[in-house]
Amino acid sequence: MKHIIGGNQAPQSAKVLPKVQGVLVDENSAGQRLDNFLIRLLKGVPKTHVYRIIRSGEVRVNKGRAAADTRVEVGDLVRVPPVRLSERMVEKAEAMAETVDQAKARGVPAREFPVLLEDEHVLAIDKPAGIAVHGGSGVSFGVIETLRMARPQARFLELVHRLDRETSGILLVAKKRSALKHLQDQFRERETGKTYLALVVGNWPANKRVLDKPLQKFLLAGADGVAGEGERRVRVVGRDDPDGMKSVTLVKIAEKLNGFTLLEVTIKTGRTHQIRVHLASEGFPIAGDDKYGDFELNKALYKRGLKRMFLHAWRLTATHPATGDALSLTATLPAELNTFVQSTKAVST
Repeated sequence: MKHIIGGNQAPQSAKVLPKVQGVLVDENSAGQRLDNFLIRLLKGVPKTHVYRIIRSGEVRVNKGRAAADTRVEVGDLVRVPPVRLSERMVEKAEAMAETVDQAKARGVPAREFPVLLEDEHVLAIDKPAGIAVHGGSGVSFGVIETLRMARPQARFLELVHRLDRETSGILLVAKKRSALKHLQDQFRERETGKTYLALVVGNWPANKRVLDKPLQKFLLAGADGVAGEGERRVRVVGRDDPDGMKSVTLVKIAEKLNGFTLLEVTIKTGRTHQIRVHLASEGFPIAGDDKYGDFELNKALYKRGLKRMFLHAWRLTATHPATGDALSLTATLPAELNTFVQSTKAVST
């Protein structure tokens, strides 16, 4: 089957795409990298699977194999193999494809967020902790859905990247498709700079500056005991593991406190839970981390006033998608985290 994928067509969200599809590229999709084209087309399919079908040669462009960074052009015929989506992925895809009217009908609230930068191309907000960036996987709504409700006149609002639900800080939203493409290409090509502030328990070794253990995603068993149907997790694997993803994290001590170390953490790769897993794998879990942290210690920290994970997207550098100017954004440490730091402060050593 051949069909046209244009700028306004809804993404696929069926549980099964049972047949090989032939997709013709139109002018709205021309110039995109093949991986980004497929990620948009197969919204809800894990990126790891998208890259797997590209590497295996199951995806073809004009009947030939193509790399992830191949640029598709008007008239190209992209062969897409059958894809099966889990119930979890279907739910996520449907939430992401929801219209404003549909969101309003099910009671999604309108909400604005502190603005760090805004023009006709891009919006940078300071996301608070405790809200997901988008709905799906048991989450009714997130930042993007509430933002669309607050701005019903906006013709285009899409997340450029993601932050974990319990992570606060800088989040970019594209206001034009051209801006989305340009910014996502920068993230994929590692042309952006992303630095976080993280608080760990103990005295971080000053000579431990580069963490580069490969990471692997997996799913816990579901409530019914079925493997691979539960919550998403990430773990460190050996360097010879074929499913291990190259992951590089740079660590710098910002300040030493009583029993804690405040770290500036820069990620060179954007893996899921990368900072959380890398720090925990070194024996220094992030304070308040409910997935990879010290759970008994978290209870004690909660009583001392730390009621969330201490991870904040602090600084971000990128190139403006329209002007080419350098963007340098900073989101100050939230009041609740700054208060905890002040309560534990000691003379730096």
